[in-house]
Amino acid sequence: MGKSHACTDPHHHVDDADAFVAAVERACGERGLRLTAQRARVLGLIAQAGQPIKAYDLLDRFRAGEDGANVAPPTVYRALDFLLANGFIHKLESINAFVACHHPNAAQHSVPFLICNRCHSATELEDASIVATLDAAARALGFAPQAQTLEVHGLCARCAGGEAG
Repeated sequence: MGKSHACTDPHHHVDDADAFVAAVERACGERGLRLTAQRARVLGLIAQAGQPIKAYDLLDRFRAGEDGANVAPPTVYRALDFLLANGFIHKLESINAFVACHHPNAAQHSVPFLICNRCHSATELEDASIVATLDAAARALGFAPQAQTLEVHGLCARCAGGEAG
């Protein structure tokens, strides 16, 4: 069995949006990438959300910010593309929303997500064995995987505990 990582709390690493943006700024500096003010702003809004957030909600929050910037959707989408391509955020395909990656210093990686259908939390399930098993099964069939998206929907422990049996 693969080594499971202990940080499955969705707020474990991204509980301080400013610190998270600063960590990404450092990672960009180390990788020779440019984190523009708009990219940093989108990243900060994702980190502040505390749960998956959709692109148009990001756009609304960007416009409602202290500077009241009137940005067009392509600006937000370009920022999202940069952040995704460099592994700073993840896209949850099934709900078309974005979350901050728990490890901004790591290269882009695949991780399964547990998504709560009630409170909409998303937990980055860090278990390399799941990713490796899917990769090996695909390769055994002659398939050359390029990316993985595994999203499990259900109820988080908090929401499941509140259900009547």
